[in-house]
Amino acid sequence: MITAETLWNDILKIREDAPLVHNITNYVVMNTTANALLAIGASPVMAHAIEEVEEMVGIARSLVINIGTLSSTWILSMEKAAQAAKKRGIPIILDPVGAGATKLRTDTAHKIMMDTSPAVIRGNASEIMALYHIRSITKGVDSSHKTEEALEASIGLAKKYNCVVSVSGEVDIITDGEKIIKIFNGHPMMPKVTGLGCTASALTGAFAAVNPHPLMAAAHAMALMGIAGERAAEISEGPGSLQLHFLDILYQMNESNIKERLKTS
Repeated sequence: MITAETLWNDILKIREDAPLVHNITNYVVMNTTANALLAIGASPVMAHAIEEVEEMVGIARSLVINIGTLSSTWILSMEKAAQAAKKRGIPIILDPVGAGATKLRTDTAHKIMMDTSPAVIRGNASEIMALYHIRSITKGVDSSHKTEEALEASIGLAKKYNCVVSVSGEVDIITDGEKIIKIFNGHPMMPKVTGLGCTASALTGAFAAVNPHPLMAAAHAMALMGIAGERAAEISEGPGSLQLHFLDILYQMNESNIKERLKTS
């Protein structure tokens, strides 16, 4: 079970250590995720050139792989970086964006999972169900299922790959195959901002860089996302201003904000 104190302690560690989080992510979200990492106190780097990924992994504290805009060259870079991260023993966060929508995306995610055993797989319900070979409908990169429908797949994936699975949605579910944490924070406007799911994966990378327990790191990231989204929505007129306020609130987050809002079981 996470508490306001455990979450706040991890935020303080991120702000004190400014861990370098290496992201191989998609064109759509690079700016958003980099700014979110900066706002919480981490140090982001977006490096996907195959000639430098191993060297960058060599100085990073975690690696976030996001398959949102795949190409054959990027896939090779992801695989090379993941192998280097595995060798170094730093946590790998995999965001299987759009898994189930196309064979390329699903196969790429499976190969990374099988070859490198990520610490955390973070996706929406449809993506997680598709990776567990449960028939699901992935509408582009959006989920057509509620997180509760993906509970069986989440537990199964976690056990199969000895990792944590983090499923975002109206209720976030995080599991290591045995323990299950649910986060009830968030706001319905959040899915209207592209890249917030990818931001959750990037922040998971920041928390995994300072917390050696992937279950807690993933749960802390999702709780922070939900709390920041709630607070941002209250002062936003729509998705555009929500994105702006979300970054400001990440930067301003304090322990009392967390104590007032954290809803988990």
